[in-house]
This record gives sequence, structure tokens and C-alpha cells, in this order.
Amino acid sequence: MTKGYVYHKQFVEIENIDNIIDEVKKISDSQDNYYFLRYSYQVSGICLELPSDRGEIEGQMFNAICELRWKKYKFGYEVLILSKDKIELEGFGLLSGNWQIQDYQAYWNKQEPRFPKGLKFQGKNNQDIEADKIPIQQRYFQDSDTATVHFVALTVK
Repeated sequence: MTKGYVYHKQFVEIENIDNIIDEVKKISDSQDNYYFLRYSYQVSGICLELPSDRGEIEGQMFNAICELRWKKYKFGYEVLILSKDKIELEGFGLLSGNWQIQDYQAYWNKQEPRFPKGLKFQGKNNQDIEADKIPIQQRYFQDSDTATVHFVALTVK
């Protein structure tokens, strides 16, 4: 296992969440970024571009380096960053713990439905793509002091 980093910011104003997303995109440095948004009535599926119809109650952006999670509350967002690299973003604090990470293949049988309406995968310009075109993996964040996995992040090879 290798060292991991968990960052947290309790409150991000609604109008600033896109700035945080843009800052984290810069960290990945030319890596593809994938998005998964949750609305009260549906999920976006995994998309290579941030959908234009926003208004999600929570979302994720992930790449080979980190996963950014945001969850909407009444007046703003709570934000979590799960990273394999040390990063510095204004206002984010490092969550205490001796974080170790391990990547695992994320496999699921496409013939076995897990979502009632299926899950869509979209590339550039919102074009549908095959699920196996996105090399998704899972990254486990374990506190090595307690041997407890606290977070499972999405990542790509």
C-alpha cells in the first residue's frame, strides 16, 4: 500500500463549487476527468464532460490522481478530496489519519442490472460509449492505525 491523502472543506458557497472543480481538474494535468452526478430523481451516469443540466444534490469528479466529492446542503456544499498525491487548495484541511491506499479492479457484469434504468456512459460531446471504454478502478483509503477502510473512491487506470 502507498500513502494517501484525504482533504475536507466544510462549507463551499453554491456559486463557488465550479471553481473548486476547475482547480481539481488542473491537478490531474491532462488526465481525463469523469463525472457522476446524483439528482433527486436520477443519476447522470459516468460522463467525460460535466453535464450542462446542473442542479445535482451531490456529485463526483474522478481521475487517475484523485476523486472530488461534493454534497449540497441548504446554503452550500461540503467537499471531500481523496487523493494519491499531496495537494494544496485554499481552505481545505487534511483529515487526520494515517491514510494508505490500494487500487483494485472495479468489475461488474454488464448483463446483471444494478440500476433500474441502466447506467449510461458518455464521452466527448455527450456521445454514448461502451462501459468498457472507461478503465474504472476503485481506490481504497484505509487508516493503517485502525486497519479500517473509510472511503472507496473511483479512479481510472
